[in-house]
Amino acid sequence: QVQLAESGGGLVQPGGSLRLSCAASGFTFANYAMRWYRQRPGKERELVAVISTGGRSRTVDSLSGRFTISRDNAKSTLYLQMNALETEDTALYQCNAWRSRGVDIDDYWGQGTQVTVSL
Repeated sequence: QVQLAESGGGLVQPGGSLRLSCAASGFTFANYAMRWYRQRPGKERELVAVISTGGRSRTVDSLSGRFTISRDNAKSTLYLQMNALETEDTALYQCNAWRSRGVDIDDYWGQGTQVTVSL
């Protein structure tokens, strides 16, 4: 059974840091590109960062320098290090596993972890 379980969210003050984790099971984690998405209140879900099977990573321009994605294939775990958090970072953060198999695509989602940035 495929499962992506996010953790590490919570309430943090502006300027603080959090490290989100996404534990994967039920599939070969190393074979999947991984992504973090977030959905802020009243807004569409948006891409935060991606990391390839080979470890090449990219954070969207608006968040680069504060957010860093990484993965540990031995632990089947994806991470998102978030620094200098702002109130606008308040969102539900979800991880996504994606793989293309020609005409078929494997696309898995976690339930998400809530991050609230507030005084």
